[in-house]
Amino acid sequence: MNPLVVPALAAVTPEQEIARLQRRLTRETAARREAESIAERGLRDLFQRQQEIALLESIAVAANEAASVEDAMRRALEAVCRYTEWPLGHLLLVRSEDAGDPLDSTGIWHDATPGQFAPLRALSEGIAFTKTVGLPGRVLHTCAPAWVNVGAPEATEFPRVPLLAQWGLSALFAFPVMIGDEVVAILEFFSRELQTPDDSMLRLMAQVGTQLGRVIERRRAQERLLHDALHDPLTALGNRKLFLDRLEHFLVRSQRIPSYQFAVLFVDLDRFKAINDGLGHQAGDQVIVATAQRLTACLRQNDLVARDYAGEDSHVVSRLGGDEFTILLDNMNGAATPIRVAERLLQALAAPLQIGQQQVYVTASIGIALSSSGYSDVQVMLRDADIAMYHAKQNGRARWMMFDQTMQEGALRRLTLEAELRLALAAGQLFLQYQPIVSPQDGMICGFEALLRWRHPVLGMISPVEFIPVAEEAGLIGDIGGWVLDEACRALGAWQQASSGSGRSPLSMSVNVSAVQLNDGKLVDVVTRVLDETGIPAACLKLELTESAVMADPEHALAIFKQLKALGVRLSLDDFGTGYSSLSHLRRLPIDTLKIDRSFVSAMDTHGDKRQIAEVVIMLARSMGLDVVAEGVETSAELDILRAMGSDYVQGFFYFRPLDKEAVVTALAQQAARPATPP
Repeated sequence: MNPLVVPALAAVTPEQEIARLQRRLTRETAARREAESIAERGLRDLFQRQQEIALLESIAVAANEAASVEDAMRRALEAVCRYTEWPLGHLLLVRSEDAGDPLDSTGIWHDATPGQFAPLRALSEGIAFTKTVGLPGRVLHTCAPAWVNVGAPEATEFPRVPLLAQWGLSALFAFPVMIGDEVVAILEFFSRELQTPDDSMLRLMAQVGTQLGRVIERRRAQERLLHDALHDPLTALGNRKLFLDRLEHFLVRSQRIPSYQFAVLFVDLDRFKAINDGLGHQAGDQVIVATAQRLTACLRQNDLVARDYAGEDSHVVSRLGGDEFTILLDNMNGAATPIRVAERLLQALAAPLQIGQQQVYVTASIGIALSSSGYSDVQVMLRDADIAMYHAKQNGRARWMMFDQTMQEGALRRLTLEAELRLALAAGQLFLQYQPIVSPQDGMICGFEALLRWRHPVLGMISPVEFIPVAEEAGLIGDIGGWVLDEACRALGAWQQASSGSGRSPLSMSVNVSAVQLNDGKLVDVVTRVLDETGIPAACLKLELTESAVMADPEHALAIFKQLKALGVRLSLDDFGTGYSSLSHLRRLPIDTLKIDRSFVSAMDTHGDKRQIAEVVIMLARSMGLDVVAEGVETSAELDILRAMGSDYVQGFFYFRPLDKEAVVTALAQQAARPATPP
């Protein structure tokens, strides 16, 4: 056969053609149906996805617009129920780890019926769910969704499931609200149909739980910010802002309820600066924390404070800053309550603290202000408690004092004096008077003590007992003390020059130095400058410091004294016998003179104990090679006793009152005109 010749096709019968067309039709029909099925599934999946997106968007809107976590959860319950057509949804919140029941079955529901499920809701809210109780407990334990149907084998393990049928319900479904790996809440839903959630449903509920978790996480962040804004970071106690907020609350209540009473206690540690300086600020912080714990524990232990704020004890004790604490005492029966509390606090704080290897003793001064005084301003009440605390410190520390109106008047007076004192030196209102120091043997003037005075154009003469402490606290004593030293030395130079031919020992000048000047690091430089500028012999200048000022820090005083002695200046210990010197410290100090305080001299002729003290001081001075000056001599009887005891010098009204410059010149001239004879 020729290969190029194509054989004729066999003839196709009609039956064969019909069969072929039928097969083709079948194939095309199947393909069309498959395409329609795919399209239908796609549309169904698209609609499902759109519904899921709508649900998630509604949850996101609820999360952003809700005023609270509870509101967001309520709106989320409604959205899920609307999406799934479940009639009932419920919120359970996870409590803190130290709570007895880990789950709080809240009263937050979405109920699509007019009260049909009220018994079920009441039952649910009354159950104490734990990790082993109920479907929410399983979710809490597994951190995963869970569901159970009525009639299922495990249904009896869940207390509510066997009862669901009576309310027309068939299934219970629950899923967790998560922050990371932590379950923070659980949403549970009740369905009328049996449920076996598929993967898409579980995935969707997981996304809802994550979104709602962000709501709770955001609230936690807000609460942390608010907590940090209202609490002290070192002690975790409330700070000044929180304290004033609570105080305002108490104050409003006291105005609304006349019988309601409360008190503010202002607590300030005594000599806390010495702890910071001696042991360092880290040790100081440890003392502050320990003090906060002691205050809080003392109040809690004695159950003396009514807790209005959900048991937050830190809202009762607050740290204002530094070493200052405040305490609010609520629902008192009178002034006896804060006094009793203050006594217990002082006792609790007096116990020693172990800071590292060092045992530290801390005391506190407490000021008390009572609401019964009729306050209308929280700042005024806090101020008055602070003023009372200041008076407690002024009266010896480690004690309490109750505020009264005279304290406020005194505080206002101090503020006025401080403002005026800042201008007094430049305005020429300060001046010196000089009290002669006399030999009791012949009545001759041997020197002077410079006494600072203040004559105010409106307030008149102001006592140095009143204004010198103000100058020390206001930081003015350095400038004023330098001026006093310069003025006194210039006056002494002039008087020495005028009496240079008398043949007697050169006159001396005693100038008082405060504890602040002793510790400010400038005293030696100021003395050096004044000696250079005035030209008086250094041995004629005698610096007087009180016994208490020196013994507050004897090692520091010793170092300064050595520098002053190197200049040739003489040193005197004033008010001796009123402080707490130890003989060992006294022997180490390079002092030249002891001054017997006027309290031991006054009426010593009728008080044997005073006479004995003065005699002991003089004997002590003799054994140490020191001079003795007795202050406050006003009668001849006192003078005779001191002369017989061997006091080197005396000063007081018996001989001279404090004199101004002109009167000193007159007294020296009168002395030069007569022979030195005993009075």
